[in-house]
Amino acid sequence: MKIQFAGRKMLVAGQWMDRERVIEVRDPQDNSLIDTVPAASVHDMLQCIEEAKEGARIAASMPVHERIAVINKAADHIEANNEKYTYTISREGSKTIREARGEVDRCIQTLRISAEEARRIHGETIPFDQRPGSENRVGYYYHVPIGIVGAITPFNDPLNLVAHKVGPAIASGNAIIVKPASATPLSALLLAEAFAEAGLPSKILSVITGYGHEIGDALVTHPAIRMISFTGGLEAGEEITRKAGLKKISMELGSNSPVIVLEDADLQEAIEASVSGAFSAAGQNCLSVQRIYMHKSLVTSFQEGFVERTKQFSIGDKQSELTDMGPLINEKEAIRVERLVEEALDKGAELLEGGIREGAFYSPTVLTNIPEDCTIAKEEIFGPVVLLYPVADLETAIEKANDVRYGLQAGIFTNDVRKVHMAIEKLDVGGIMINDSSDYRIDAMPFGGMKNSGLGREGIKFSIKEMTETKVVCYKL
Repeated sequence: MKIQFAGRKMLVAGQWMDRERVIEVRDPQDNSLIDTVPAASVHDMLQCIEEAKEGARIAASMPVHERIAVINKAADHIEANNEKYTYTISREGSKTIREARGEVDRCIQTLRISAEEARRIHGETIPFDQRPGSENRVGYYYHVPIGIVGAITPFNDPLNLVAHKVGPAIASGNAIIVKPASATPLSALLLAEAFAEAGLPSKILSVITGYGHEIGDALVTHPAIRMISFTGGLEAGEEITRKAGLKKISMELGSNSPVIVLEDADLQEAIEASVSGAFSAAGQNCLSVQRIYMHKSLVTSFQEGFVERTKQFSIGDKQSELTDMGPLINEKEAIRVERLVEEALDKGAELLEGGIREGAFYSPTVLTNIPEDCTIAKEEIFGPVVLLYPVADLETAIEKANDVRYGLQAGIFTNDVRKVHMAIEKLDVGGIMINDSSDYRIDAMPFGGMKNSGLGREGIKFSIKEMTETKVVCYKL
């Protein structure tokens, strides 16, 4: 018997709409059908943009206290429906129920911070009399909304990464159109539901579901869209940059994150943090630990401890409170990771643990003796695979850590403050975590990378800066 699903509607300029053509949302664990969402057309996107023009005018005229109230009410709604949001994240994505619960908590915090930062969008006075002949001038600058923000979000944090774009956009008085990942649109629609319940005026927020290759260009290239905020892969980011035209672009494009473990490190702390950083969310995290450079004196002890802790990492049912890691987002991605590992093994890498695929599940995998010409050594894996390298000293570790085209975050374990500051100065990354893995972030900090890891910075205060323009005012007295 065919099961009939009611289907979720998308939010287009304050109106919940469905379409005859739909996208199936499936649980990657067993490929079961969770729900359907509309497959929007280019016409839908263009209509949405036209409505957002009015939304931008409404948003810009909202007093700051109203923006604060709406964002906090949306956070209240999510808090009151925590388990609904948690269950949705875990069903449609790769996260375990514990990981999903953590994401909901972070989303609430992201919105609370957005509400707070709305009251801190300050300008400054300008001493115009610093120039001879301008003694009779006074003035200042302040920040104004950019207009309409186009946001494209990935599957791996389907709620909080959307909140990281929506919260700052509303806080700074903009309209925003979100195109969530086709694999995980339900969490984004629930976020839209929270803002609708909070009383956000219609036309300010849209969450339009559809295939990127069908509706993405209409969003990216439209001249009314004044900023594109994108989180995703490097190739897609490069394509968006070529097509976008004259508008602001903010991009978080992933990484190949290194961790350095020196001879004076707390070994158990380094192992525990690095195992979690490598395999949480099935390694589908831009901050995920991918390369570990361990001092040569630690090779045996670190490798043995790391493998032993990896073996304890439980894989299985996402809904179980005992599960540490679920599947990848789909079987296709698991096969991609499997092929990367097989290429490395064919070229001489040594498998210390894992390397087993069952459907969309891929076991936590540890490799060593990895040849430099392997794809896995240079590119983002975006899966539960970590590479172990012995190094003679910190200088060598830094050189090797920098020898990729990415630079998002890094971790270093040491109690030598001089070595810490050498790493801070010389690592080409946007963030350095001391005595922690690369996989650490709070939602208030500036977040972004160097090289091909992205453009600009996220983190609420910093996103708001990206989403506003600076206007100068000068009075001649």
